[in-house]
Amino acid sequence: MARREAVNVRVVNRLVRYTAPEPIDGDEVVSQLGGKKSGKSVILALKSPRATLLIDEKGRLVVHGTSHPEVSRAAAKELLLRLGQSDSGLTTERGPLVVSFGYGQPLRTDRIQEFVPEAKVDARLECIRIVDEQYDMELLFFSNGGGVALGARSENMVSLAASHWGTRFDAERLFVEVLVRTDREPEADDAEPADGDDEDQEQPLDLEDS
Repeated sequence: MARREAVNVRVVNRLVRYTAPEPIDGDEVVSQLGGKKSGKSVILALKSPRATLLIDEKGRLVVHGTSHPEVSRAAAKELLLRLGQSDSGLTTERGPLVVSFGYGQPLRTDRIQEFVPEAKVDARLECIRIVDEQYDMELLFFSNGGGVALGARSENMVSLAASHWGTRFDAERLFVEVLVRTDREPEADDAEPADGDDEDQEQPLDLEDS
């Protein structure tokens, strides 16, 4: 059955690294803001804007958990302001994205390996993993028709990759048609009106059609 809906793509996490003119002091983040040591790095969770910040051993700031560049920048600015530093002069490096996508129909993930030998089963996540070298990302496909792209560099590239694989799965008839059940009874075409009834008699309201 042919796929009926366009691929829906949404950025879940945008990884961005900021470098300030003066390295950020991780020990100050711990003592002043309640950051937590994790190996050679310091981690701080912000509530507003919601983000997870990581200060590496070189004093650079990595922002996790945001989907829009302006939110990521606001998180970096919030940290610096709390430390009494200016956010002017920050340089930005955009890293890989985590992007979700969906086909709108269930997918026969149990049969993908028949047509894509390089696909791997991830028993823990209950999905199929495919390393897509053409689009330079790893794709996870789930039986509900949803997917996740890891290591992507742009949302547009994920859209292209997801569409490519959707077309391929469609050609192999791996999408499942979902039938919507209805409890309405078919109308009788030649039912005779009961005695005393006329053609203009008010009919009961069918809530399923309202």
